[in-house]
Amino acid sequence: MKILFDTVSYKCSELVTQTYSTSFSLATKMLSKSIRMDIYNIYGFVRFADEIVDSFHDYNKELLFNKFSDDLKLALKDKISLNPILNSFQHTFHKYNLDKSLVDAFMKSMRMDLHKTKYLTEEEYKTYIYGSADVVGLMCLKVFVKGDPIKYEALKDTAMSLGSAFQKVNFLRDLKTDFDDLNRTYFPKTDLNNLDENSKQDIIDEIEADFAKGLNGIKKLPIEAKFGVFIAYRYYRQLLKKLKRTPALQIKNTRIRVSNPKKIELLMRSYVKYQLNLM
Repeated sequence: MKILFDTVSYKCSELVTQTYSTSFSLATKMLSKSIRMDIYNIYGFVRFADEIVDSFHDYNKELLFNKFSDDLKLALKDKISLNPILNSFQHTFHKYNLDKSLVDAFMKSMRMDLHKTKYLTEEEYKTYIYGSADVVGLMCLKVFVKGDPIKYEALKDTAMSLGSAFQKVNFLRDLKTDFDDLNRTYFPKTDLNNLDENSKQDIIDEIEADFAKGLNGIKKLPIEAKFGVFIAYRYYRQLLKKLKRTPALQIKNTRIRVSNPKKIELLMRSYVKYQLNLM
């Protein structure tokens, strides 16, 4: 009975989400049950691809990534995979008729992380962010609007902006790990050896612009998705607020995070704002 295997696959994607990201897991739980599992399925897929290029330092990353890429192609073609994460993702892919170019762009950016360490131009930077973050936002948006092409097109730009904002906050938060452990520099025209307050502020201004555009899109999301996405937005805004208050030198030498009690407080405050339509 494939339905039993599919159920196991979905549970694996849910477990991956809960294990790797408490904040994203919390936000996903605020989505309607009708779309929640499909967001878990997308997250599980992107998380595993990202882990290969970021974490498996004692293994041949390129070999593992190539195998994952080949298995992905077969999963999308055959509509089944013995890899439960890919099996659950292919279900969501076909259910919502996701654009294959979004998946290809994501895998292209992940593959770049195998070898590319510096993004020297604005074009390189934007291409990477589009593939690593914007397309993930677009895949989720297709689920949020339940495949409606008109609603999807109307919210496409704001979904990309929100994805960009989330990714850039991650870049700023993870400067130490990316620079010291992975030897990566994502921000162009920024000398991380001498990161100063002006450079940090330029990055923050860019993120703020993305957030402003993204919030406009959140307000127009269907009721099934609106509160969950708003929670994720509020969490990342809080993270950016902490980064603003942290000296540039300290950002480079430590990893800023939002505590679990603060996340719960954000959840409660966000619920009040949502109920009072104060978003």
